[in-house]
Amino acid sequence: MNLLKLLAVFAHPDDESMGMGGTLAKYSAERVDTHLICASRGERGWFGSEQQNPGPDRLGQLRTQELENAVHELGVKSLSFLGYIDGDVDKADHAEAIAKIVTHIRNIKPQVVVTFPPDGNYGHPDHIAIAQFTSAAIVCAADSSYTDPENLPSHRVSKLYYMVDGENFINLITPFMGDMTFPVDDQLRGEFAWKEWMITTRIDTAAHCHIAWRAIQCHQSQLPTLGALAEMHEDAAVPVLAMQGTFYRAFSLVNGGRKLETDLFEGLR
Repeated sequence: MNLLKLLAVFAHPDDESMGMGGTLAKYSAERVDTHLICASRGERGWFGSEQQNPGPDRLGQLRTQELENAVHELGVKSLSFLGYIDGDVDKADHAEAIAKIVTHIRNIKPQVVVTFPPDGNYGHPDHIAIAQFTSAAIVCAADSSYTDPENLPSHRVSKLYYMVDGENFINLITPFMGDMTFPVDDQLRGEFAWKEWMITTRIDTAAHCHIAWRAIQCHQSQLPTLGALAEMHEDAAVPVLAMQGTFYRAFSLVNGGRKLETDLFEGLR
C-alpha cells in the first residue's frame, strides 16, 4: 500500500482546528501524511472593537501566523493557500479555483479528501464555494484530458468526505455559543445539524483532543466566535471536542454500505 495521505480543503484559518483538529492530529500521529489547503487568509475575520481592527492586510498576516502555528501543533505536513480574499471566495473565477485545487491534488496524490458539506455547515458562502470547487477539482484531477497549470499526470481520489456536525454535538454546544445565525443577502442562515443516522463515519479522536485544543488556542483572534466555550478549561473542552470527528462519506471507490465507519481510510488499509 502506498503511503496514506489525507487532504483537507477549507475556506479560512481556524476551519481545520475548530472543525476537525482531533481528526487531523490523530492521523498525523499515525504517520498518515496530512495536508491542508486554505482558500483565504481570513482577512475580514475581525471580532474585536472596530477601533482596534488592524485592517485586512495586517489581519491576514496575523491569521496566517495563527494557522501556521496551529498546523504545527496538529502535525500537518503541508499548508497551501489559494490566494482568495476572505468573504469573496464565492466570487472567485471557478475555472481558476478548480485548476489550483487540481494542481494540489495531483501533486499530493491523496487517497482521501475532506471538505465542507454542500450547505457549508451553516450557510457561509465561502464554505459552500470551496466545497463546490473541491468536488469539481476531484473530477478534473482524475481526468487525463484535463490540463492543470503544471501539466501534471492525473490522479484519482478514492474517497471524498464532508466534515459535518451531528445533532448531539450541536445540542451540547448551542447553550454556550448563543445566537449562531447571520444574514446573507435577504435571508438568515445558521447551523445545520446532521441527524445521527446521516453520519457515515465517526472517528475516535479522544486521545488527540488535547492537541486539538492547543491548535484552537493558536487562533487567538477567532476565540470570540466560540462564546463561552473559549473560556473552558482544557480538561472540560476535550470531551466536547471528542464529539466531533463526524463525517459524511460523499463517495468511495473502495467500500460502501450503511455500517458506521471508524476510519477515513476504511477500504484502503
